[in-house]
Amino acid sequence: MKELAGRLAAVDPDAGAAVSVIAYFDRLAESRAGLEALVRGAAVLAGCPARLVDPERRVRLRVEPDGRRVDDGGVPDPGWPGAPLTPGGPSALWLERAAGDGPSVVDAVILERAAAAVRSVLDRTRGRVPAPQADDPALVETVLDADAPLPARLHAARRLGLGGTTGTTGAAALVRAVAIADGPPLIVADGQPLPVPGRAGVGPAVAIAELPRSWAAARTALRFASDGRLPGPGGRNVVHADELGGVALLADLVVPGAEPAPDVRAVEAAAADAPWMLRTLEAVASTASLRAAAAEVNVHHSTLQDRLTHAEHLLGWPVRTPQGRFRLQVALTMRHLMKHQ
Repeated sequence: MKELAGRLAAVDPDAGAAVSVIAYFDRLAESRAGLEALVRGAAVLAGCPARLVDPERRVRLRVEPDGRRVDDGGVPDPGWPGAPLTPGGPSALWLERAAGDGPSVVDAVILERAAAAVRSVLDRTRGRVPAPQADDPALVETVLDADAPLPARLHAARRLGLGGTTGTTGAAALVRAVAIADGPPLIVADGQPLPVPGRAGVGPAVAIAELPRSWAAARTALRFASDGRLPGPGGRNVVHADELGGVALLADLVVPGAEPAPDVRAVEAAAADAPWMLRTLEAVASTASLRAAAAEVNVHHSTLQDRLTHAEHLLGWPVRTPQGRFRLQVALTMRHLMKHQ
């Protein structure tokens, strides 16, 4: 192999280097090298840091090109060249090289051979990741059901491919429940991109055993999300429960069949007075200044002032003071929650 690499290098340097990479990782595999040695080999051969991330089996490992292991808690850049360890999963081996026209021939061979060797070591030492059954709604419902026994929830989680559940506590890599408007619930690994096209609420990151709590918070967060037709608090279609803080308590106050609060009725009456009213009030409540609000609704600053004078007369309180603006924000949020029970 060494002689072949030398002969190829004389004709095509990339081809010669690729053969040398194959021979290098074959030797490591034959000697049953561990994960750190494999990642170190990838880093040294590529001349850049290499990073192994397998949240399902709780493995994070990073090696500098000089061979030093320097782990950190960073998140891989999607622009880096990488090789997945499981189809469609978050586990992968990455080369921390700036995005360009894609990986070179040598980088691609390094990733392919190193990832294959890493996959073999992980399967041998950590066990295979179970084949996911994420399309089974009964399993998802069980995992999210606070009334289901914990052993049943953990068993369902394993069948869903939520790796890392151990013992009776459900200790695992962190996951989040996601509530989607007019769609089935999702469970995603913490840090995984959300494949959500419309309104959604995202629960806090928790261990498997705590998913019912994340699901309850996700459903609350969904009520605060905007659908693009009705204005919502901040105009966001995806709302994270972690970001709501004490505002989430408003969801407990606005329940189906409850009488609207006086301030909500005042906003409704004002909104019926002029077609521009509701959008103007939303802009004032959600922007940093009146000039920003004027730009948001595409009117002159003096026109906005005239509109607000009229709005304050209808509402019965000022909206250009900090206290009045806060009162407006609460009223608009409660109005939104009434329409998203």
